[in-house]
Amino acid sequence: MTSKRQLLQTLLKGIETGEAKAAAVVNESKYIQHNPQTHEGSEGLATLFARLAKTNPKVTFIRVFEDGDYAFAHNEYDFSSLRAAFEVFRFENGQAVEHWDNIQPLRGPNPSGRGMLDGQTQIRDLDQTEANRALARDFVQNVLIARQFDRLEQFLSPDLIQHDPDLADGIAPLHAALARQNGDTPHIRYERLHKVLAEGNFVLCMSEGHKDGAHTSFYNLFRIDTGKIVEHWNTVETIAPRSEWKNDNGKF
Repeated sequence: MTSKRQLLQTLLKGIETGEAKAAAVVNESKYIQHNPQTHEGSEGLATLFARLAKTNPKVTFIRVFEDGDYAFAHNEYDFSSLRAAFEVFRFENGQAVEHWDNIQPLRGPNPSGRGMLDGQTQIRDLDQTEANRALARDFVQNVLIARQFDRLEQFLSPDLIQHDPDLADGIAPLHAALARQNGDTPHIRYERLHKVLAEGNFVLCMSEGHKDGAHTSFYNLFRIDTGKIVEHWNTVETIAPRSEWKNDNGKF
């Protein structure tokens, strides 16, 4: 039986080839599309793939994970310009029935010389998946959403490896970014955690909030080792206004 990890890769390779058959991985009758810029169903995907193929795109899978009914990937896209992306699919009976993503232009290196996609890729500690999921959920809910920044050291390694394009390694730069204010408004405001996906030592948290006053989707990938977050990747994407959506499902 084809794994969900393999199905995800087969589907997304259709971006390169433009072949409509790649969209056959999708169950069109059930498919729920959460990319506001994409039409519903496999017909929408086929049209998207055909359009993107004209730009000679390249899809590079950096990290691919599987969690129950879900597969999720950390990718590099070349659509005339480079982008970092997280892709999430939910599967039923060997077909994709729901999709989320978060994409931003590839930037960097950051002040510590790191790119948005480099770093550790090995999946390990499968027996710690649920403990790591719980730790990442607690971090987002208590530190990022509840803004209990005094608890950063409880969750983060002092030697945190940082792939955010604007931040250096360690706890202090992240603390400063989270605490930064624009007048009376936080520069970054996490408001709701929607989904936590995990495999072994990697956990992806999908959150909603605001950045510089704009409605924003935050995807954060954490690598966890012995009860601490030791490495962090992210993408930050402004959510298009409702008037521009091509489906009614919402970003989350």
